[in-house]
Amino acid sequence: MTAYDIAAGLPGIDRLRQRCKALAVLDRIIDDGDGYYAYTSAWGADEAALMSNGSGDEWAVVFTADGAFIRVFDHESAMSPYGGPDHELWPGLLDGLPVVFRPLVEEPAFGDEAGRFVATAVLWRLVGDDRWHAGEGITFPPPSGFDDDGGPDGSGMLEILLDDIVDRFVEFAADYYEIEPDRAAVEHVVAHRPLTDTVLRALNPRHTLADLTEDLAAIGYPITAR
Repeated sequence: MTAYDIAAGLPGIDRLRQRCKALAVLDRIIDDGDGYYAYTSAWGADEAALMSNGSGDEWAVVFTADGAFIRVFDHESAMSPYGGPDHELWPGLLDGLPVVFRPLVEEPAFGDEAGRFVATAVLWRLVGDDRWHAGEGITFPPPSGFDDDGGPDGSGMLEILLDDIVDRFVEFAADYYEIEPDRAAVEHVVAHRPLTDTVLRALNPRHTLADLTEDLAAIGYPITAR
């Protein structure tokens, strides 16, 4: 799995935005901790979906007026800029990146302490595009020989955003949260239908809609009328 494979499988921008919000909502309902998945509808002038596994791997999807920009960082990838003495990005990673997304390469949240942009995979799609793009002509390193589920560039971490997101989240929840979430409730949230007390209780009986109103508003996810 590489960025090219992910680019071929990702949905359009609007549906991707819904899926990113769904992951953040599911994470917030199930987990009261720092959160594995997050979403903010007020990331400066843009919106952003964020993933961090707490072990140095992360991805972000920034939704702008021009389209969407994805940055992935796999700290164990051979494509990490920390693999070389000059900390340079892997050749081709940003080739073809539209000018409108260049400011995101300078975004402090995506850089190291020296202000260098850090990524192992970059994807993007303009509003008028009919597909997602990744850097042109990237030559990927061979398999590492150890657990390489994320692929050579870590883009496999984005697989949960593909069309089988419900199955993947149920599997993720069993592994990460050590629970078996109600599949129908997961489907409800992924479909971006208004959250109800019934769906909420199916996922976590300890919460009520009132508990999550502020967080859901920050994510931009609808709740049922009371």
